[in-house]
Amino acid sequence: MAKDYTIDMCSGSIVGKMIRFSLPLMASGMLQLLFNAADVIVLGRFAGDNSMGAVGSTTALINLFTNLFIGLSVGVNIIASRAHGAHSERDMQDAVHTSMLLSVICGAALAIIGVFLAPEMLELMKATENQLPLATLYLRIYFLGMPAMMVYNFGSSILRAVGDTKRPLYFLTIAGVVNIGLNLLFVIVAQMDVAGVALATVISQTVSATLTVVCMIKEKGSIHLNLRKLRIKAHVLGSIVRVGVPAGLQGAIFSLSNVVIQSSVNLFGDTVVNGNSAAQSIEMFIYMAMNTFYQAAITFTGQNVGAKKYNRIPRILASSLICVTVTGLALGWIAYLFGPQLVGIYTNSDNRAEVIAAGIVRMGYIVTTYALCGMMDVMVGMLRGLGYSIMPMIVSVIGACGLRILWIATIFQIPEYHKITTVYLSYPVTWTVTLLTHIICYIIIWNRLKKRQKGYFENQSA
Repeated sequence: MAKDYTIDMCSGSIVGKMIRFSLPLMASGMLQLLFNAADVIVLGRFAGDNSMGAVGSTTALINLFTNLFIGLSVGVNIIASRAHGAHSERDMQDAVHTSMLLSVICGAALAIIGVFLAPEMLELMKATENQLPLATLYLRIYFLGMPAMMVYNFGSSILRAVGDTKRPLYFLTIAGVVNIGLNLLFVIVAQMDVAGVALATVISQTVSATLTVVCMIKEKGSIHLNLRKLRIKAHVLGSIVRVGVPAGLQGAIFSLSNVVIQSSVNLFGDTVVNGNSAAQSIEMFIYMAMNTFYQAAITFTGQNVGAKKYNRIPRILASSLICVTVTGLALGWIAYLFGPQLVGIYTNSDNRAEVIAAGIVRMGYIVTTYALCGMMDVMVGMLRGLGYSIMPMIVSVIGACGLRILWIATIFQIPEYHKITTVYLSYPVTWTVTLLTHIICYIIIWNRLKKRQKGYFENQSA
């Protein structure tokens, strides 16, 4: 593999290398989000708020299903990171070919689920009558692109495991340009409405997946992909499942709680739904920026565990927390201060002022406290990098998801608190509780690791 694309995470400065790792990953995430943001903006401007709201209302449902399978890519990243840190080319090859075949299987399963169950799922979410047909059409076409989405995500996880975050950025840049160009063509020229933006997204995802596969086929090193060697290795699949399924379940259950939140938001009518959708799209850019440090925590920790350099782990934790906190606070408050202008990009309707006001209400509760969510995710990344996936899943499910659903089922049902601000307040409250619990879990696990590796730490201090 070309040396320019790799990062040595097991020696030298951590913060500098973490930033070098994270910036291309951050840009990649932003471009990936532009797929959906371009959909929402083009529809809001040229097709109307109902089309925009229809697409926005599918976000939680899409995440509910995709997160379970994308969680498996977390397992791929950890297995590949450890193989790379241990300099085991055989283990890396097994990880590459098992995970890429698994990505196709997962994508096909998602496509079948989305195409056949779209209307029933949206009805369970209480999608508004005006938006249900549009949301159903969008969802069905969008899910046809799931095999490509899974291939890209699994492939980029392997590249990320060896420190290569640049080439996935290049691939998404190309795909992003394709997506936006096709959005304008299909919606403005061809008047295809939600079907046009969904089709544009599917095509652009296919472009990024194809570029990723070609890149891996051309590789000469440990991450070389040979299509004839695609097969499931039972021991690799077992390792991916042990780490990835808890991560995927956590993501799916998080999305389930967001489905409950979206169902509660839907009770307040189209204007609130449209403002909520626009604000949610803006928030995802901030979340994606913070999430790069979660990915960095997993990859840096995984490589150093594979190389048995445990003394670097506390420095990885400190670096990740500092970076994610600064990023969350800076971007969150910038987004809030420029909220009216940002939300205004998404709508051009007669009740534009009301939609913007509804979006700003959500942003006041979410983006100003988003750093808490980033810190919570970094703690999860550290625990997973250390090989613990079930514990952070349980804590997150109970602390964030369970508590959030309980909040909606109890406090939100009290007449004087049955308002949209009560729904939004559930986010910072649950982030805080879950973050504190993860910190306690990390302290316990770190002390266990020091006891197991007592000889190593004694040699380090000698």
